[in-house]
Parts: sequence; C-alpha cells; structure tokens
Amino acid sequence: MSEEKGPDQRATEQSPENVPVPEGTTSERAVGVRTGMFGVAGTGDTSGYGGLVKPTVFPGAAQRPYGGWFDTVADSLDALIERVVIHRGEITFHVHRDHLLEVAQKLRDDETLRFEFCSGVSGVHYPEDTGRELHAVYHLTSMTWNRRIRVEVSCPDADPHIPSIVSVYPTNDWHEREAWDFFGIIFDGHPGLTRIQMPDDWPGHPQRKDYPLGGIPVEYKGGSIPPPDQRRSYN
Repeated sequence: MSEEKGPDQRATEQSPENVPVPEGTTSERAVGVRTGMFGVAGTGDTSGYGGLVKPTVFPGAAQRPYGGWFDTVADSLDALIERVVIHRGEITFHVHRDHLLEVAQKLRDDETLRFEFCSGVSGVHYPEDTGRELHAVYHLTSMTWNRRIRVEVSCPDADPHIPSIVSVYPTNDWHEREAWDFFGIIFDGHPGLTRIQMPDDWPGHPQRKDYPLGGIPVEYKGGSIPPPDQRRSYN
C-alpha cells in the first residue's frame, strides 16, 4: 500500500513544464503550479481542495487580423499596446503602466472608440510571474458602440505602483481603493487612497495569494471568533 502524498510533496514533484495544459488552451507560458483551491497548503487550507494541482497558464498573444471591431480598437491604440489576448471571444489589451493614463484618455475620448464607462478595476496576484506579480484589470464599456474590452496592467511586488485613472473615469474611485485594500496596489494620484473594507490598522492585503488562508481570528465589537483551523479539524 503506497503512502499518500501531501500537498507540499505533490507541489515539489510538479512543475510548469510537466503539468499538462488543459485541452483547448493556447499558452504563452506556464508561470507556476497551484496546489489546492487557493494556492496554500497545510492547516491554512480550509477549502477541502488540498489535492487540486493546476498550472498557472497565461493565454498566448493573438495574431492579426483579430476580426471585426477588435482591429478598429487595436489600430487606434497601436504603439501603446504591449500585446493583445483574445480568449473565449473577449479581448484584453495589455498596456505598460507608463501608458495607462494615455490609453484611458484615448479610449474615452476618441470618436471611433467612445468607451465612456469603466465599471471597475480587479486586482490579481501571480506570485510566480516574476517582475509582474500584481495585475490590475480594467473593464470598459462603450455605450455608443455597444462594445466591451479589458485593459490589463502589471507591476512588480517590489514596486507596486500604477497610475490612478480616477481623473479620466471618476467611477473608479472606490474600485481603486478596494484593489489597494485587498492587493496592495498603490494607485498614484488617487484623491484618497485608504482602506475601504478592512480596518485601517489591518496588517497586509488579504486577497494576495501569499496571505495566510484561515489562521486569522475574526474580530467583532465585544468578542472574537478563533480562526477556522483552530475551531475544527480538516482532513
């Protein structure tokens, strides 16, 4: 009878090179392997998915022509784009952070684009993507042309700064605050970058993948609840 392997041992035996990429996925590169549902191991993983092993894969860059209005938007941005990804019929423009404000202004004001509405920014943390660990993903809608796109910007853990686009899209005010609160992305030029959901004195940013899962006591006024891994046993 063979000995069952724990999550840490399974992760050691796997690597981005030998974990198969899911069928139908175009891959530029695999940057790591995730074990468990949230990338943690040991008593911190209270999800019940400790045996899950999955590669972290970035879809490959699309090649021109992209098709239809995708090319119209790409032609307007042109030199400001690092790469374009089309996945499941949706388009994402990857932009260097130094060009973000210029791209946002052009997307909003260009008569052929008219992306008037930014519905928010989502933070993402890829610890294995060296030098680009933190990503900010902006969701944009053109009500004039009935089109939707994403703009994605990255920055390193060591320098987690991205320009704020609140001056172009005021609706992004609280969304940038939330991304700062949960991921630690600093939006330079934001009018009031403070925590929005966690207490002001909360240490760290709890949606990063290197943040401990479980193991944090929940505090309420007048009482507290121990962390999950101290309340019950997870096998």
